[in-house]
Amino acid sequence: MERLKGIYQNGIIFLKWVGIAILLGAVVGIVGCAFYCSLVIVEVIRLWKTWIIYLLPLAGIVIVFLYRKLAKGTRQDTNLVLLAVRSEESVPFRMTPLIFISTIITHLFGGSAGREGAALQMGGSIGQAFGKLFKLDTKDMNIITMCGMSACFAAVFGTPIAAAIFSLEVVSVGVMYYAALVPCAVSALTATVISHWLGIEHIWNGVASIPALSPVPMVQVAIVGGACAVVSYIFCKTLGKTNQLGEKFIKNDYLRTVCGACIIIVITLLIGTRDYLGAGTDVIQRALNGDAHPLAFVFKIVFTSITLAAAFKGGEIVPSFFIGATFGAVAGPIIGLDASFCAALSMVAVFCGVTNCPITSFLIGVELFGMDLAPFLLIICSVSYMLSGYTSLYSKQKIMYSKFRSEFINETAKK
Repeated sequence: MERLKGIYQNGIIFLKWVGIAILLGAVVGIVGCAFYCSLVIVEVIRLWKTWIIYLLPLAGIVIVFLYRKLAKGTRQDTNLVLLAVRSEESVPFRMTPLIFISTIITHLFGGSAGREGAALQMGGSIGQAFGKLFKLDTKDMNIITMCGMSACFAAVFGTPIAAAIFSLEVVSVGVMYYAALVPCAVSALTATVISHWLGIEHIWNGVASIPALSPVPMVQVAIVGGACAVVSYIFCKTLGKTNQLGEKFIKNDYLRTVCGACIIIVITLLIGTRDYLGAGTDVIQRALNGDAHPLAFVFKIVFTSITLAAAFKGGEIVPSFFIGATFGAVAGPIIGLDASFCAALSMVAVFCGVTNCPITSFLIGVELFGMDLAPFLLIICSVSYMLSGYTSLYSKQKIMYSKFRSEFINETAKK
């Protein structure tokens, strides 16, 4: 009798989460698609009206003003969402329109930022709003926050399997929140279906040439994985140090954003290209075709670090793809690998190094480039994860277990 009662209770919980996840996935999917389409539109406008970059300082002032008035002095970024998953920290609903509008402004006027960080914040914020609506307790609020994160990631990037796992993996590295697996999977798949219904397509070039699985290319890929770990470390450290220096030497937020915007404008004019403004998905596509400037990954690190230190909004994930793809396209031929093949692997490996999420990284690679790349993805993600150390894009990420031995360490990631 007790066993039947337990099965019944588990069934009720299962149905509850499936119902909530479908509803949340549908709502977040619509918001995510609106966000994605808005970014595409402002990208076209920026490329059409090239003079708009000169308004970047004004755009920064608007963003700082919005956050001062609406954020009410609290730090509202992806770190807040990560904290909300493993604590009673609340993610206010105002975070959704705030990050939506500020990211659109950043991309329109030429800030070098991504979109998935904003998606995680919007998804977590909407998820918590749903939790309050359904009067969920603290533990369930943690789950529904992850649920929203997965849904918005899936809608914006088009990789539902990786999106479902990312929310479980990114919060506390080494400890997976399996209780959220069904809700995150359902919400991510629902959001993906919604995005398909609304005509959103996420198309990335495939890899034309994949070598046979043999010792030589395996060793070559492992070496590139080690190099990607170094690039990941440099990217995270540059982001952290640039932000620290900006806050140390320019105390006023308005002045800091104007200075950062002016530096971006000057560097853009000096190097004579606008490839490093916005998300740079067109440059990623070129890199996946085997074409990249030798210093493209360095320039993107610089542009993104200045953009985010100057209080512009967006995210660091697409920039990490940009950095990885362009680095791989250059490094591949040097070490004897096809440029396109190495660009695809390195794009995923740098993402792995900066997020400390090897399973998610592997799944993103498979969803984007197919199962034929899986053995090499396994190698490069494993190496990049291990050798990137304990740095991360997210200062509130927890590293629960050592990367080098079977040891519980419970350290906060470094940036």
